[in-house]
Amino acid sequence: MARVFFALFFAGAALAGAAFAQTDTCGVDFPAALAVNYSGLSCRPVWNNFVLRYSLTQDNVLSIVLSTTYTTGWVGMGFSKDGMMVGSSAMVGWIGKTGLAHIKQFYLRGQSSSEVVVNEGQLLSTDVAHKVIVDQARIYLAFQLKNPDMQQILLAFGASIPVNNRLTKHEDMTSLFFDFSTGSSSGSPGSSGSSGFSYPYNLKRTHGALNLVAWGVLLPIGSIVARYCKQWDPLWFYLHVGIQFIGFILGIAGVVAGVALYNRLHVNVAAHRGLGIFVLVLGILQVISFFVRPDKDSKMRKYWNWYHHWVGRLALFFAAVNIVLGIRVGGAGTSWKVGYGINLSVLLITVVVLEVLLWTRWSRKTDPKTVPPPVF
Repeated sequence: MARVFFALFFAGAALAGAAFAQTDTCGVDFPAALAVNYSGLSCRPVWNNFVLRYSLTQDNVLSIVLSTTYTTGWVGMGFSKDGMMVGSSAMVGWIGKTGLAHIKQFYLRGQSSSEVVVNEGQLLSTDVAHKVIVDQARIYLAFQLKNPDMQQILLAFGASIPVNNRLTKHEDMTSLFFDFSTGSSSGSPGSSGSSGFSYPYNLKRTHGALNLVAWGVLLPIGSIVARYCKQWDPLWFYLHVGIQFIGFILGIAGVVAGVALYNRLHVNVAAHRGLGIFVLVLGILQVISFFVRPDKDSKMRKYWNWYHHWVGRLALFFAAVNIVLGIRVGGAGTSWKVGYGINLSVLLITVVVLEVLLWTRWSRKTDPKTVPPPVF
């Protein structure tokens, strides 16, 4: 029994050692076929199973070997001036269905596959041939670039093998700042700064999601409750105030995320920023107006109602415009466009139907001359 136990123990240890040997870390040599042109590289684990080996010479020649776990699909490393996918150039590698290795440069003009153009981009290659090697279930992309001036890098992978050099949408991606001269980055795996690797990509999504939920969903619903549910007094009032309060808080959080995103990227989105500030000011004025609301019997109440109603509608209108603009300048995918389009359509149809019902109900009053029409 002891011999069987020790045999099983050493067999398990051997298997674990073999598995560890197959795991690509900075302490393990990469394939010998890359050693000629890619020796003496610094090494950093950067994201998930991605390992980045690099060197930057005094002549400003950047050597890169990017590796990660691989079964099928494509793996890419992009270079961006602002951390965004749109406008970036990327080196993408994959193994075709026939076993032939491919590595090509792509220029990302937009989000759709047709806007990802092969053999175009802003990356200047050296005379050293690019290589793609798969070794022990890991893929290695090796390439050299001249005079790289972009330190925002993008890492991504897709599950489908490109056909006719057409990339499918990535399964996952991240963006990080990386200084190849010092090896410093926006975070380090396993530390408190590890979330920086998905920054600012996740921050952009957070900014968009918070504002879409706040200004595109909750605040319009709160306004609908205030106009069409007054027969349920005072429930409509508490619902209106509660929904608007939650929406306003989420909107403020979205603005904070947007400011942090702008401070990180400094992109030129003047129209989006300007509209966002304008809508925020209108929202703050609405909150202030709540605390200075006159009594129902006050002569000023009529003017306060006009002000409150129309400033709110103006804020929601420009918020909707800015959401569409934000989806466009942020390079959001089709799901964002379709999702918000459906949401906006549902809200508009609901408003039209409820408005017709409201006026129909008023017109059926027994003495419409003594009952004022609904206030706009």
